[in-house]
Amino acid sequence: MSEHLNALERRQRELMIRASLERKEFSEHFEAWEKPLSWADKGLDAVSFFKSNPFLWTSAFAALAHYKPKLASKALALGWGAMKVIKAAKKLT
Repeated sequence: MSEHLNALERRQRELMIRASLERKEFSEHFEAWEKPLSWADKGLDAVSFFKSNPFLWTSAFAALAHYKPKLASKALALGWGAMKVIKAAKKLT
């Protein structure tokens, strides 16, 4: 029984070393993607924040409409078009 346990412990150590090496190799392949993915994550967090706080983006748009009405109308047209595209894409899935 002791020999069997020793063999299992050796096998466990070998597998742990192998798993560590594989994790290291795997992480090296994705090092180049780390920074762009972190920016994408921050962007998604920002979108989530604005979704949960509609008063902020409504106030920002109201200020934009007051000070730059032409730019606000362009932004509104762009946003309206984007919403139509998103709704159409959701219907496809």
